[in-house]
Amino acid sequence: MSKLSGFPEFLPAERNVELIVLDHLRAVFELHGFASVETRAVETMDQLLRKGEIDKEVYVLRRLQAGEGDSDSGMGLHFDLTVPFARYVLENAGKLEFPFRRYQIQKVWRGERPQQGRFREFTQADIDIVAKDALPFHFDVEIAQVMAEALSGLPVPHLTLQVSNRKVLEGFYLGLGIAEPTTVMPIVDKLDKVPADKITELLQTDAGLTADQAAQCLALADVRTTDASFVDDVRALGVSHPLLDEGLEELRQVLVGAAGAEGVDIVADLRIARGLDYYTGTVFETRMAGYEHLGSICSGGRYDQLASDGRNTYPGVGISLGVSRLLVPLVADGLTADRSVPSAVLVALVDEESRQASVDVAAALRARGIPTEVAANAQKFGKQIRYAERRGIPFVWFPGETHQVRDIRVGEQSDADPATWTPSAADLKPQILRTPSKEQNT
Repeated sequence: MSKLSGFPEFLPAERNVELIVLDHLRAVFELHGFASVETRAVETMDQLLRKGEIDKEVYVLRRLQAGEGDSDSGMGLHFDLTVPFARYVLENAGKLEFPFRRYQIQKVWRGERPQQGRFREFTQADIDIVAKDALPFHFDVEIAQVMAEALSGLPVPHLTLQVSNRKVLEGFYLGLGIAEPTTVMPIVDKLDKVPADKITELLQTDAGLTADQAAQCLALADVRTTDASFVDDVRALGVSHPLLDEGLEELRQVLVGAAGAEGVDIVADLRIARGLDYYTGTVFETRMAGYEHLGSICSGGRYDQLASDGRNTYPGVGISLGVSRLLVPLVADGLTADRSVPSAVLVALVDEESRQASVDVAAALRARGIPTEVAANAQKFGKQIRYAERRGIPFVWFPGETHQVRDIRVGEQSDADPATWTPSAADLKPQILRTPSKEQNT
């Protein structure tokens, strides 16, 4: 039976890796006061298509035997978590306290051509802060800080959080005399995928720029620093505009405020614009060392007009981590967990007549939060130990008048009391480890 491409599935040990990552993300988000939200899987097509250009990737929802005029028509599976969240805010605005801080970890669906890092079904982890009418800029800084902290605790290669600001780009383009800056941004945003000479050509043919304007746009896109020196680099290009000044100061604050997370570089990168048209200020993208071909694994930004009911506007700032895009390639290259089950202890079975004694030991351990299972069969102890080894369970418990527990990784065995014995914190739950990739074994 062939697998369905674009719908990744993990083996149990690999799924433990995902669970560890998700638990870490939840913990960081909740430490910063973000409330958990889950939205429905479907939205109306009008809602899904009202921002950006993604109509070719939306999965339409209908019953197999749906008839003409069926009430299920006009619905599709959500392709991200931002558009559903905007609808959620509008529908529940009277019940929410603003600014509203939300995190959401959920499956999404997108009709892309499956390839490494791109799937038809995948998990995202989003954080957003939304206000009513006005959102102070310091929340842009906070969103960057929180996600940098979350990323720094992940068992992944070195990450680079690239930060830009569409006000810098728009102000610079306006300062160059470009009447429609939004026609330039999507073209410049392709620089990671398209050669610079082709971008120069597109800027002139598609955006109507002169050769000098195109050259200046590319010069701006070349600005990339790990400190606030990008401000001087932009000023040196000789372009001025009030919106440019505003954007440079906002970008400086985000860069300085988010710096310091271990394992994550924060970089001002002025080629970053983001393709969706609802971003209005700060924008983020994230690259992973050695996996740059995946593109951005964590993106987002400021959106001042995403949600509005005609009377009130709900501006927000958010960032989304592509959990599946991040983990699936790493798992394929050997990222795994030290066991395939949550169990820290296997209680051995002497014989079927004494099964209740083993069950009682397991119950005593579980009552103190120690994941425990009882051996399936009363085989020889050597076979029961090998059974635990195959599942990665670190301890085997031998019940009797004097209970004993063995750390089967090192062969050490000692007396133990099921009412007081506790494994180390590192052994209580599965832990992430790396194994050699297939390439390294060939």
